[in-house]
Amino acid sequence: MILYASIILIAIQSFNSSTDVNTFKSFTFEWYAKMFSNRSLRSAIFNTITVSIVSTLLAAVLGTFISVGMYSLAKKKRQLMMLFNNIPVLNADIVTGISLMLIFSLLLPLFPYIFGPFTLIVAHLFFTLPYVILSVIPKLKEMDPNLMDASLDLGVKPFKGLMKVIVPSIIPGIFSGMLLAFTMSIDDFVISYYTTGNGFDNLSIWIYGSIGRKSLTPSVYAFSTSLTLVTLSLILVYQFIKARGKRNVKK
Repeated sequence: MILYASIILIAIQSFNSSTDVNTFKSFTFEWYAKMFSNRSLRSAIFNTITVSIVSTLLAAVLGTFISVGMYSLAKKKRQLMMLFNNIPVLNADIVTGISLMLIFSLLLPLFPYIFGPFTLIVAHLFFTLPYVILSVIPKLKEMDPNLMDASLDLGVKPFKGLMKVIVPSIIPGIFSGMLLAFTMSIDDFVISYYTTGNGFDNLSIWIYGSIGRKSLTPSVYAFSTSLTLVTLSLILVYQFIKARGKRNVKK
């Protein structure tokens, strides 16, 4: 329960009419109504959602194809590839952020305005892609290894067999990987801080700057609570679909 204390506290503050977190004046929906009235906050929310959705979709597509390719390799080669895949997961965020910043800085002579949406999306893709692969690989292991061969024997072309046979069999892994990637992307601060630029701030960077300026609006609490509810809803929908699929299999 202690782990959820901060989430509950933010939810309570989102209904607090006072801007002072130490005082609960009265219950209100004011901050929810004003969530998008603050121009800079609205821009930060839009940037955050855009980067997270784009990087998550890219990670899902690339992660699925990479997972299928890795799974088709010999065992030793697959283990080596998994080792490289786990490096971004185990590596410290600050090391990843600084490393990506240095790489992007090398491209500045050719692309002076490279820092911004592009670098932020690439950075988020870099650290979310491994989570999709880690979610898809186990589903591939559960699948019948002869499924693809059977589809090819029936005259299906390789790419069509991949899309019509393999992908539907690993949808739960792809979805869970996407959900994990989206969650990791939408709340990232350290890597985003080092790889953004040109005034392109996501929500975490905006909150950091607002705290420094002492201009943090309680509307942030309202958005955070709304985001938590949306994420919880997605998890419940996923669990419902998963449970329904298991019941259909038993029948």
